Amino acid sequence: MGRLDGKVAFISGVARGQGRSHAVRLAEEGADIIGFDICAQIDSAPYPLATPEDLEETIALVQQRGRRIVAKQADVRDTAAVKAVLDEGLEQFGHVDIVIANAGAIFGEVVPDMEWSAIMEGWQDSIDVMLTGAYTTVGVALPAMMTQGRGGSIVITSSTAGMKAMTGPADSPERALVGVGYTAAKHGVIGLMKSWAGSLAHLSIRVNTIHPTGVNTPFVVNDYMARMLAQVPGGGLQNALPVELIEPEDVSNAVVWLCSDEARYVTGVSLPVDAGILIK
Repeated sequence: MGRLDGKVAFISGVARGQGRSHAVRLAEEGADIIGFDICAQIDSAPYPLATPEDLEETIALVQQRGRRIVAKQADVRDTAAVKAVLDEGLEQFGHVDIVIANAGAIFGEVVPDMEWSAIMEGWQDSIDVMLTGAYTTVGVALPAMMTQGRGGSIVITSSTAGMKAMTGPADSPERALVGVGYTAAKHGVIGLMKSWAGSLAHLSIRVNTIHPTGVNTPFVVNDYMARMLAQVPGGGLQNALPVELIEPEDVSNAVVWLCSDEARYVTGVSLPVDAGILIK
């Protein structure tokens, strides 16, 4: 018996990293999966994003766990495309019980004498993907969740950067402007969570955010992030516990708990999985 037997989960950013890990762990606990990922490059992202091959690997891993999956390429900034993926999953599975708004990336890289248009492109992509994208992912699922009478769990991926600024002193306007879209978006989803937690509680739909420290995924382990962290005093992510990066499964285990009946009375919570970085 799995903790999520009979459940169906809708997950964004499912092709690799935390999204893939969530899909696999939920499948191990008995859930079927509806998922999507852009599987293409966004111009302002300074490192490679997921590919169609990554998505195929996620599909195979879920199926190896004996669960069903509908997973498609879709851009979280395209509401019609996101809704089309969910609708296909609903046609096959009949309901949706869990939403994990996970899609995210770093946008914008500091270079000398940046044009304002490039700075704004990174800002807008950050807000569109991680804040409006979370709004869209949850929003397209709400009609089914609110009318099917099954309750449910919504988990939005924030970050420790959603609870604490992770920047050092800026030595240029570019450094003060580029990258703050990530922090702004990750703070913003807490507002979404608190609003929905209050408005959906009477339907037994619980809404929470999760706040990881650095995770051992391509989001963090890439040349761009290595260059950025090298410029931070002390270097690296300064966790309190003696670990540089946590594993995606560490986050997924917390997500499984939030989505299970073990957390049936947990809503409106910002849950850190942060190796103690927020107490430093």
